[in-house]
Amino acid sequence: MLKKHKQLLGYGVAVVIICAATVILKSFGAHVNSTTVALTFLLLVLFVATAWGPRPAVLASVVAAASFNYFFLPPVGTFTISDPHNWVAIIAFLLTAVTVGQLSAHAKQRTEEAEHGKQEIERLYEELRDAFNRASHAEALRESEKLKSALLDAVTHDLRTPLTSIKASITTLLDEVRGRTDGNQLVALDNESKIEMMEVIDEESDRLNRFIGGLIELARIEAGEMHLRRRWGTVDEITSAALQRAESITRGHEVRVNIERDLPVVRVDERAVSEVVYTLVDNAVKYSPAGTTIRINAQRHDERTIKMSVEDCGAGIATDLRERVFDKFFRATRDGDISTHRPSGTGMGLAIAKGIVEAHQGKIWIESGAGEKGTKVVFTLPIGDDDDDKPNGNAP
Repeated sequence: MLKKHKQLLGYGVAVVIICAATVILKSFGAHVNSTTVALTFLLLVLFVATAWGPRPAVLASVVAAASFNYFFLPPVGTFTISDPHNWVAIIAFLLTAVTVGQLSAHAKQRTEEAEHGKQEIERLYEELRDAFNRASHAEALRESEKLKSALLDAVTHDLRTPLTSIKASITTLLDEVRGRTDGNQLVALDNESKIEMMEVIDEESDRLNRFIGGLIELARIEAGEMHLRRRWGTVDEITSAALQRAESITRGHEVRVNIERDLPVVRVDERAVSEVVYTLVDNAVKYSPAGTTIRINAQRHDERTIKMSVEDCGAGIATDLRERVFDKFFRATRDGDISTHRPSGTGMGLAIAKGIVEAHQGKIWIESGAGEKGTKVVFTLPIGDDDDDKPNGNAP
C-alpha cells in the first residue's frame, strides 16, 4: 500500500515539475531555443526517474514531449508538426527521455538492491560473529568445566589421600600414647609400627609438599613470572644431578645414559633443566614395568640447539593424546584411559616441564620408542650465543 501511494505521488510530482518547467521556459520567450528546452526536459525526466522510479519517469517523458511539441515547436499552440525535421526531433526526444528515465530508474534500483544486499551481508556477518562468540564462550565454558573437573579430581585424590593417611597414622599414635582403646582392645604399638606410621606421615607430607609446590610452579609459569638463572653448564652435570635425585625411584630399572662426545656447553638454568630430566625419568619409572630399561640420550640437534630425550619401555601413548599429556592435571592412564594401571601423580609434571623448556625457547614433544614401543619424550635446549660470556672448555 505504501509503495502504491509513493508511486501515485510520483506521477503527480512528474506532471507538476514538467508543467512548472514549461511555464518558466515559456516566460523567456524567444530567448530560449528548442535545444535548451529539450535538454531541460531531459534533466527533469532524469530527476523524476532517480527520485520516483521508472513509471513516473515515463509519464514525465510523455508530458514533456507533449509540452515540447505544443509550446516550443512550430506551429506553436497546436499539436501539429509542419516540418518533418521536427518529427524527427520530437520522436528522438521522446525515445531519449524514456530511455534515460528507464536507465536512471534501473540504476537507482540496482543501487538500492546493492545497499540492501550490503545491509543483509552486514546483518549476516553480525549474526555469524555473535554465533561465533557464543560458540567460543560455550567452548571456553566447556574447557573451564573440564579444568575445574580435573582440578577437583586432582585435589580430591592428591590432597585427600595423603591427608587421610596422615590423619589415620597420627590418630593411631595419639590413641596409643593416651592409652585409648579400639573397641575392647587397648591400642598398643611396638616400635616398628610406630616407625612405620611416622614414615607414612613423612612420605605423605612430602607428597603434599610436592603437590603444592607444583601448583605454585605452574602458577608462576602461566603468569610469566618464571625467572631463569642462566649459567653455562654441561649436559653431563645436569643429567647426573637429576639421576642422583632419582636414585631411590630408579632402583627397579636399568638406566642407560648416552651423551654425545664433545657436546657443547649450554646456557640454561641448570636447576630447572635438571627438574625436567627428573620429571621425565620419574614418569618413565611410573609407566614402565620393573626391570625394564630407561634410556637418556643427548646429542647435537643443529647449530644452535642440542636435543635430549628420555625413553621408556612402557605401553606408550596414543598419537592423539601426545599433545594433551602436556596439559595440566591430564594423565594418559586416567584421562586417556590407555590402560588399567593408575600410577600416582598429579598430572602437573609434564605441564611444568613444558613450561620450563619453552621458557628456554626450546620445544618438547613425544615420539614412539625404539621399535614403535614405549614412550620417548624429546626436548631441545639452546647452546647459547657466541657473544655471551662463554667459558673455555666444557666446564661452566
